[in-house]
Amino acid sequence: MNPETPDQPATPYAWVGGDARVRELVDRFYDLMDLEPGYRELRAAHGTTLDDARDKLYWFLSGWLGGPNHYIERFGHPRLRMRHMPFSIGVQERDQWVACMHQAMTEVGVDPVLTERLTESFFGTADWMRNR
Repeated sequence: MNPETPDQPATPYAWVGGDARVRELVDRFYDLMDLEPGYRELRAAHGTTLDDARDKLYWFLSGWLGGPNHYIERFGHPRLRMRHMPFSIGVQERDQWVACMHQAMTEVGVDPVLTERLTESFFGTADWMRNR
């Protein structure tokens, strides 16, 4: 990102709207998993409860977007691929994760320009997580 200008905040974290908006985004993302049949396989991969996943994604996204490093303070380096190896992640799970996050960003009102940029980044990361 470029330095902060009147049209564009300095970080995606600021652009999203800060702490409360990151939490809102994460909560909507996980709510959609429970509500939308199109995310069934993605939801099934998360086990019976989403509470830990909600917190961990919120902590991770806060730092990844340029805000506080909540995740690193608690767990150290994210090591995303290693931490996701126990889960079976294929093209379907990747695509559902990206679609669910895109829908959540749209529904909570993330700027469409930022939504597209983040969707592209999320796709690359989600693709890298595939292990089957």
